[in-house]
Amino acid sequence: MNIFEGILGVKKFTFEFGKYRRFVFLIADLLCIIGSGVMLWILFRAMPSVEMNITLTEMIVHTSIYSVSSILAMALAGAYKPLWRYATIHDLLSCFFGVVFGAFFSYGSMIVLQHLGVFTDSKFRFSFVYFALTLMLPLLMILMVRIFYKSLRDFTRSQEEKAACLNKNRTMIIGAGATCRVLLTEMQLGDTVYTPIVAVDDDPSKIGRKIKNLQIEGPIENVPEICEKYSIDSIIVAIPSCTEEQRAVILEHCAKTNCKIRVLPFLHELVAGDFLAQAKPLKLEELLCRAPIKFNQHEITAFVKDKVCVVTGGGGSIGSELCRQIASHNPKRLVIVDIYENNAYEIQQELIRTYGDTLALDVHIASVRDYAKMTKLFERYRPQLIFHAAAHKHVPLMETAPEEAVKNNVIGTFHMATLADFYGCEKFVLISTDKAVNPTNVMGATKRCCEMIVQCLAQQTSKTEFVAVRFGNVLGSNGSVIPLFRRQIEAGGPVTVTHPDIIRYFMTIPEAVSLVLQAGSMAKGGEIFVLDMGKPVKITLLAENLIRLYGYRPGVDIKIEFTGLRPGEKLFEELLMNEEGLKPTYNEKIFIGSQIEVDADAFFEELAKLKEHAKDNQTALVIEDLKHIVPTFRHKLNGANPAQESVPKE
Repeated sequence: MNIFEGILGVKKFTFEFGKYRRFVFLIADLLCIIGSGVMLWILFRAMPSVEMNITLTEMIVHTSIYSVSSILAMALAGAYKPLWRYATIHDLLSCFFGVVFGAFFSYGSMIVLQHLGVFTDSKFRFSFVYFALTLMLPLLMILMVRIFYKSLRDFTRSQEEKAACLNKNRTMIIGAGATCRVLLTEMQLGDTVYTPIVAVDDDPSKIGRKIKNLQIEGPIENVPEICEKYSIDSIIVAIPSCTEEQRAVILEHCAKTNCKIRVLPFLHELVAGDFLAQAKPLKLEELLCRAPIKFNQHEITAFVKDKVCVVTGGGGSIGSELCRQIASHNPKRLVIVDIYENNAYEIQQELIRTYGDTLALDVHIASVRDYAKMTKLFERYRPQLIFHAAAHKHVPLMETAPEEAVKNNVIGTFHMATLADFYGCEKFVLISTDKAVNPTNVMGATKRCCEMIVQCLAQQTSKTEFVAVRFGNVLGSNGSVIPLFRRQIEAGGPVTVTHPDIIRYFMTIPEAVSLVLQAGSMAKGGEIFVLDMGKPVKITLLAENLIRLYGYRPGVDIKIEFTGLRPGEKLFEELLMNEEGLKPTYNEKIFIGSQIEVDADAFFEELAKLKEHAKDNQTALVIEDLKHIVPTFRHKLNGANPAQESVPKE
């Protein structure tokens, strides 16, 4: 409680006053009118040079009529309805109307009563001076009461706000337009945790001016400096009309601060009403600071509709999203294959809840390593489309178990691809990774082997069109850093990043899966499709943004620690091998890597040797075999040396 409240008890007073506000104002107005009549009577009595033209009895009657008629007129005009701390000209005119009506009505009543002989020894006659004073003095006193009340409320509120500022967020609003004006009104009227300090806009005509008494600064690219200047705690992005690209740029500037960030929805998503409640924390995909990538859904529907589709690894993060999107495009049948029953069960139940009996769905707990079991599935379902997402993806763990990576990734892919060829599937789509390019770890080398299997089979005469889809890290997938960061943040930190300069290409799970389906529809056989994911993202920046998503300040509430690069880890990933080149497609975000000829005989001979060594768990020989099969494999047993590896310039 501040000093002002402690001495005068303002808080209690304003609360109690609010309950009986209309009654208190009515009594105050009544006292003002009666008081002014008494004051004028005393004033005129004290001036001997002025002849009194009204007796005491007439003054009492006149004041009584004046009081009642004015109060009734003011009530009818709505003078007791508004909240006077937000009074408008219309509200003030209601008081003026009531007092003027009362003055004329009371004078008229006195004249009628005089003619009726109600008063004895009557002195009443019209005096312009007395009439003007009886009109102006009550009106002035009534308005002064309201002005005093408004000033008292404003002062009390300002004192409360100053005290509350210690516990509220000093807030910057980005966008000084109509939405900002609505937010400011809501902040002023409602009990919020935000204290608006400054608005920021790119419009030169607004910079330096004020919106509802809030200073406007700019441009938006100066957000970090403005935040530091005004000691900002929170940022609200309030430009619903901006494009996704513009928002991405704004968020990129906001991400350079230590502020909590909230974003209003786009204009077509915004609901009329409480705007402040619709300001939500950053979505996971907005951590990329770029616009989402769009795909041609009509082509995907034509590709999937009325087809028997098999998804291996269908319970994983990528596989389960594949199942969701495939199910939404009306397949003839969807067959999910996964070795982990819990994940398989979850996606099965989700699809049953969503589609019921309208989706022909089968789930099989099986491993792609089991050739006999896979053969039975192909024989039973005769699939037309194969989406091969089953793989071991964890880089450090695969460094300690190379033979397991080979068994699952390489041999499993070989099983599925050769069966697809034998049973005449229409298309086989391999889910690959940017780690397959110039790999420095076992996982990346095995995925490059998988790509080579696909390309080698594509060179053969086959009814099946084989294709690989290569993308970077996927936000929120089981193998990404996001789940780890989430657990660390929820535990109170610190968040661990291997190196301050490490960068990665990122995409969302829906983007990755849409790419797979779009590429599958475009495939003619042997291609490696690559997504243009824009600029790579610093893992440190991603960690900071995720901390903000949780409502914390990076480096203040949650610390970030650097632990050093792990075995086989690079500072940056590449999406294409140098010899592959790039070919554009009609989709400006999708490119095709030129097919590299593979010596089939030599390749399958090396592959057979790799399979035997993996089966016998001969780790060292498995590594050597991978080096022979993938000439660009440069194994880093003890991790990368940052001093020897430079980050590519943008």
